[in-house]
Amino acid sequence: MPRVELPYDAKAGPTKSEVRAVLLGKLALGPSDHFVEVGSCTGAVTIEAARRAGRVTAIERKESRAETTRKNLAANGVDGVEVRVAEAPEGLPDDADALFLGGSRNYEAVLDHAVEAGIETVVMNVSRLEVAGAATEAFRERDLLDDVVQFQVSHGYELAGATSFDSENPVYMLVGGASDGPDAGDAGGAGR
Repeated sequence: MPRVELPYDAKAGPTKSEVRAVLLGKLALGPSDHFVEVGSCTGAVTIEAARRAGRVTAIERKESRAETTRKNLAANGVDGVEVRVAEAPEGLPDDADALFLGGSRNYEAVLDHAVEAGIETVVMNVSRLEVAGAATEAFRERDLLDDVVQFQVSHGYELAGATSFDSENPVYMLVGGASDGPDAGDAGGAGR
């Protein structure tokens, strides 16, 4: 799989490559899936998803960030992605199979939409502890929560002729999806 190049900056950091690897594993996108990203920013996740899913919609509330998404999609040779400028939950399609929340703005309304639309897989990344706790409760209240993963990535650098590590901010990843009926608990998800 080709690397993601992000020559255009959105003044808000992209989801780190290591975090994207875990995220893509949790999403398990296939060629028939419709993936939606809320808060596409640099487009890093959108680019990776477009290489796996059959259809991709990116939503960004700021036109300047949507333009950054478009430019980075083009720089990576990715086309066919619909980029919408809207403040979620406005602009969210009703036929998504997988949804990623790249930010915490209006997340409760987005989760309500996910439940109403029956979105099978919902993933949210959070870096602030207080938001992680509140978002975990919001997932639970909507019977969406399957898993909470906390991880931290550290990168090595040379220090006095040896290798030391500089750690990134921890990320909390909330994973779940909407139940489709009384047999949904047989799918192996906690609470479903």
